[in-house]
Amino acid sequence: MARIRTGDEARGWVPDGLGDGFEQLTLAGHDGEPATLVRYRGASRRWWRKPAIGTDVLYVHGWSDYFFQRPLAEFWHRAGARFYALDLHGFGRSLRPGKVPGDASSLTDFDADIASALTAMGQPTHDDAASSRAPRRRLLLLGHSTGGLILSLWTARHPESVDAVVLNSPWLEFQASEIARRAMAPLLEAHARLLPHRALPGIDSGNYARTISAELGGEWTYNALWRPAKAFQLPPGFLAAVFVGQDQVAQGLRLELPVLVLLSDKSYLSPQWRDDAASADVAINVDRVAHRALSLGENVTIVRVPGAMHDIFLSPAPIRRRAYARMAAWTAGALRLGGPDAWAERVDGL
Repeated sequence: MARIRTGDEARGWVPDGLGDGFEQLTLAGHDGEPATLVRYRGASRRWWRKPAIGTDVLYVHGWSDYFFQRPLAEFWHRAGARFYALDLHGFGRSLRPGKVPGDASSLTDFDADIASALTAMGQPTHDDAASSRAPRRRLLLLGHSTGGLILSLWTARHPESVDAVVLNSPWLEFQASEIARRAMAPLLEAHARLLPHRALPGIDSGNYARTISAELGGEWTYNALWRPAKAFQLPPGFLAAVFVGQDQVAQGLRLELPVLVLLSDKSYLSPQWRDDAASADVAINVDRVAHRALSLGENVTIVRVPGAMHDIFLSPAPIRRRAYARMAAWTAGALRLGGPDAWAERVDGL
């Protein structure tokens, strides 16, 4: 099917609000809805060893979120990779007035967004990758939370297009339990079918925003319209789609390529604020996800990062640098991209 070229897309790459080195491109996503690809072209650095040259990295955000993690882009740029991030349709830069965030009935609705992003990056399409013997740039997919679930499922459908996957606190299983998810799924599907526009009650206490937002005592500055202090209310169809995706993971994705799963060492899921929330994952049950991650495939590495928050790379500096170092060491081995020494100083100052 021919891609629909929107008026915004015709403008090409334009400067992005993240500042120097960042540019954005509007893409045609699902049913012509806009998606947005961000790329980082930082200044040349002094390092002569760039082990990830020839590698493209594509990041996908989580629910009620968008890409704003500048240091993550800088890390991959320092290593020599080309870094891109995708704001899916209905989220972040791609959210348009009057549109419902997360208005999707299946996680495959985001396939068109991903396909458009890969085309803009110069990566071959699914059909091209399956049939061509021509060399292509390595592709590493990096997904956070719901984005980690989306990319895991996409990779299972397109294994020939991907070389490695890094999952940052992926939402691979429901917080309560697999049994609770299975019990709720039929009710949720009925709700989505009969009352598709009646959002589910909000359950976000605001604890996560309190741990990361500079306005609330955290470290990071971002657009609160795109990432509100209390997450957007979930459309029933979106949560039903997440449950379907989580069930597919539970049945086993049988990935053969290397997968890294980064998780905090503990969760804090109480709606009441305590200081413990600042050193734990307040969004997912990390122990359940660690168990479920074993269903991804045969080559899965699970790293627990003590004191990390839900977005591992938004954790306090000493903790996130440890996570960057673990990701660097894993990437060096998984993709045979130089030794650990070639990656070590890429973490400085992040």
